[in-house]
Amino acid sequence: MTRVLQAGRKGPHSGETRSIVVFLHGYGANGADLLGIADVLMEHLPDTLFVAPDAPESIPMMPTGLQWFPIPWIDGSSEEESERGLMAAADDLNAFLDALMVDEDVLPEQVVLFGFSQGTMMALHVAPRREDPIAGIVAFSGRLLSPELLKDEAVSRPPILLVHGDADDVVPPKSLPEAAEALQAAGWQDVYAHIMKGTAHGIAPDGLSVALAFMRDKLSL
Repeated sequence: MTRVLQAGRKGPHSGETRSIVVFLHGYGANGADLLGIADVLMEHLPDTLFVAPDAPESIPMMPTGLQWFPIPWIDGSSEEESERGLMAAADDLNAFLDALMVDEDVLPEQVVLFGFSQGTMMALHVAPRREDPIAGIVAFSGRLLSPELLKDEAVSRPPILLVHGDADDVVPPKSLPEAAEALQAAGWQDVYAHIMKGTAHGIAPDGLSVALAFMRDKLSL
């Protein structure tokens, strides 16, 4: 049984929803952590609804932090526990996206997943395994999980923008070229990349500008 994800919402600025950006937050945060980005984007994406679900699991010893799945090298969980958590969270997110598109009467090609860190890992895992391709994935400061499985398991190949800070000390910057190489090997045609110079584990203005241009293009706005 899937868990119902609670989500914050902002917009659309115009009052009419023609597209949706779904923010997927990082480990230890919650949906509100990224939802503020909508304030910067909505003027440029006026017909876009911004939605930011909370990850389904609390983190032991971190009362206010949430996770999509356990991370063994952080919390001491086993690889099996991490894999089970990822699969369960993927089911939760898929159910959330299905319900959201029905409720808002939008098609998959009108939806962008915007991930940060562990949220990027979720976006890159879930979207390619959905039957109908979404408009695109904005993948900040994360990595591609189980790249060796992607070629066999991908059923859609939405455009992907990979963005990473070259001073990231949480998720190594090399994760970006590794993901790009694996995506291209798995048959992706539309993979874009941007390096944020001097940026640690975060979202810099130049990265957000590139992400905005990508979303406007892929949502045909």
